[in-house]
Amino acid sequence: MEYSVVIPAAGQGKRMRAGKNKQFLELKGEPLIVHTLRLFDLDPLCRQIVLVANQDEIAIMQDIRKDYQIKKVCAVIEGGKERQDSVRNGLNFFREEQIVLVHDGARPFVTYDVINKLVRKAEEMGAAICAVPVKDTIKRVIDGVVIETQKREELWSVQTPQAFKWSLIIEAHEQANKENMIGTDDASLVEWIGKEVAIVEGDYQNIKLTTPEDLLFAEAILTEKEKK
Repeated sequence: MEYSVVIPAAGQGKRMRAGKNKQFLELKGEPLIVHTLRLFDLDPLCRQIVLVANQDEIAIMQDIRKDYQIKKVCAVIEGGKERQDSVRNGLNFFREEQIVLVHDGARPFVTYDVINKLVRKAEEMGAAICAVPVKDTIKRVIDGVVIETQKREELWSVQTPQAFKWSLIIEAHEQANKENMIGTDDASLVEWIGKEVAIVEGDYQNIKLTTPEDLLFAEAILTEKEKK
């Protein structure tokens, strides 16, 4: 089943401490965002990519799209103040019912198997996310004191892509915008309007590059993939 994808890449990435948008940091000689875009560009089931960028980086993203021959980017549009605003801008580009994925620009290692499962589940349920069971014990802490130890078997670490029927995620975003609701992710907005979100087990290698240490992990993952 075909899908489209919105890729927000307008964040400042301050935790990376790179002095520039982390999307332009290089992995194996290519910008991070290229690895993510190419993944979807090469997927036969991906219809189109909407890339959301900072206003002053739109031209740079357009150049990257051309230089690396990313053919399925149909638009590079301006982001908003918050990630949620950027995603909404991207979703508003579409005008017809379809399955739409939202995926972090700084998460270049999602597999086609996970994408396919997400799309199928979203078609069935309306909304689906990928996640992995947490490995560590999780404790709730308030003012430096442990309040509660969570049941680890009930906890999942959520990743992207997140997949939705377009009409459902648009409804959730528009309602959130009206009521000034800021969610922790797009799926949380769907939950907030009372709709169910299905879960698909993801992959621990589907990391989001957030801190300098993550670049080391990413290089290691790419090196391992090159051996296969």
